[in-house]
Amino acid sequence: MMVRKGSIAIDGVSLTVNDVHSGSCSVNLIPHTLESTNLKNLKKGDEVNLEFDLIGKYISRMLADSDGAGLTIDKLKESGW
Repeated sequence: MMVRKGSIAIDGVSLTVNDVHSGSCSVNLIPHTLESTNLKNLKKGDEVNLEFDLIGKYISRMLADSDGAGLTIDKLKESGW
């Protein structure tokens, strides 16, 4: 569900995905964001809530559509994109 330059929310803090790796991703945190959010209290190994970019979820669902046609411009238009 992650794409480069997409978004991911970590414990409610929305961040831009820099790069996607096998099973992980990287983000950049500017000092202001780090200091102004709950992320400053996290330690390696802490559990966090992750929320993925909605458009990735919709595209994934459309690609998995059982009619065999795959993702088309018409399907995107029908879905409001």
